[in-house]
Amino acid sequence: MSTTPTSKKAIVVGAGPVGCLTALALAKRGWSVDLYEGRPDIRLASSKAAMEQRSINLAISHRGIAALESIEPAAAQRFLQSAIPMRGRMIHKLSGELDSQLYDRDGQCINSIDRSLLNEGLLKDADASPNVRVFFNHRVIAADFDKKTIAIRDTISNTEFSVEFDLCVGADGSYSIIRRQMMRVVRMNYQQEYIRDEYLELTMPAGRDHNGQPTFLLDPNHLHIWPRHSFMLIALPNKDKTFTCTLFAPSAELDRLCTADSILSWFKLYFPDAVRAIGEKSLVEDFLQNPRSPLICIKANQYHYKDRAIILGDAAHSMVPFYGQGLNAGLEDVRILSTLLDEEGVTSTHPIYDQNNQDRRLSNALQRYTDTRHEDLIAISDLAMNNYVEMRYSVTLLSYLFRKTLDNCLYSLTSPRMVPLATLIPTLATRPYPPGKPKGWLPLYTMVTFRPDISYAIVKQKAARQSTILTGLSWIGVSVFGAAGAWLTRKMLVYYLRRQ
Repeated sequence: MSTTPTSKKAIVVGAGPVGCLTALALAKRGWSVDLYEGRPDIRLASSKAAMEQRSINLAISHRGIAALESIEPAAAQRFLQSAIPMRGRMIHKLSGELDSQLYDRDGQCINSIDRSLLNEGLLKDADASPNVRVFFNHRVIAADFDKKTIAIRDTISNTEFSVEFDLCVGADGSYSIIRRQMMRVVRMNYQQEYIRDEYLELTMPAGRDHNGQPTFLLDPNHLHIWPRHSFMLIALPNKDKTFTCTLFAPSAELDRLCTADSILSWFKLYFPDAVRAIGEKSLVEDFLQNPRSPLICIKANQYHYKDRAIILGDAAHSMVPFYGQGLNAGLEDVRILSTLLDEEGVTSTHPIYDQNNQDRRLSNALQRYTDTRHEDLIAISDLAMNNYVEMRYSVTLLSYLFRKTLDNCLYSLTSPRMVPLATLIPTLATRPYPPGKPKGWLPLYTMVTFRPDISYAIVKQKAARQSTILTGLSWIGVSVFGAAGAWLTRKMLVYYLRRQ
């Protein structure tokens, strides 16, 4: 679709997956979009080398897929063809025993995809749109939202210039300049927290089969987890038969690993099978060369300013990666904003201005986004933090496995039919979420990962109610087994005494 001379101008800051999808969504509505990225083009060979050192693999699930399907269906299908489905967790116990824990009774999967592959694909789609112009090595240095202008520095020519806009979208990550500039004019509540742990990436190479062809050293259809109480190692499969391994551990723990001997001794103690698969030499090289990266949690409110600015993705809600929902939530941001623009009748031309000279329809859409999205984003941020404890510790406990079994039994009894993603896409393309509350018993992981028709806030509320029920049933089960055990013990004791 070509722009007309009267098309409204949007500036999107940040050319990550969320920024690119936002640019595509606005361009499809006829907006003229400029997409600015402070870093070089990630498609360049020099950029790829830097990305490989510090990029957690992405696990794209139904929420992210639904967002892509709603805005760029061809991209969604293309990415799924390049992804590797993971149907569950594979728990690697210290004893060497493996325990497969499926994500879903109906075989639904999350999908491992290389971050650069997803980002490059969306960037290519945005760059190909006649309504989008993409600028690399262009850093935002200031924004005047009342005058609707933004100051930009071209870091190659070291020149500065100003650009006018009708709408500015900040999709520029955890350290967002757009968010900082909005704080000058918005009474924004803001919270930033670094958790005690850091992450570091390692690479598990491909093996060789009997014909000398590359092969996976681990089951590629699982997300592999080595839970070790206060820290953990995970591994996600790649298309080239390698695994991207990520170590999450307290900073103090990592500080002690400063020599090759200390690194190998520690890994052999806690992850002996991973050491054999990665290789001692590669393990030490990756550990010493790859950067340690912090884990940050950001919460903000509100997300917009009048009819002219909004922040999406990590700029608004950076979260820890332990539910695999950071990217999915960011892409869902774009879908929800897109549906609200439709519901309010926002177009790229013919704005309706109010007495404050604001585009009334656009202002209403942005206000509705802030009002309805905040509770959802706080909910998933909290759920993600809680899931870290489950992944690094709880998954090994008998009490966890018992609750999970009971959870799945109640799910089967009350919700016998799966809700396929394909049946949800038409509704999710036109409205944030369907009306009404979900029926039946639904496991927390199923709601978060495989039910994009349920908002995160509703997920958290429903999960809390179900957890209370599970706790009660667990205590009843313990009491019954305890009473049965006491009765059996008494009978055996009486029998023994009589024999004596």
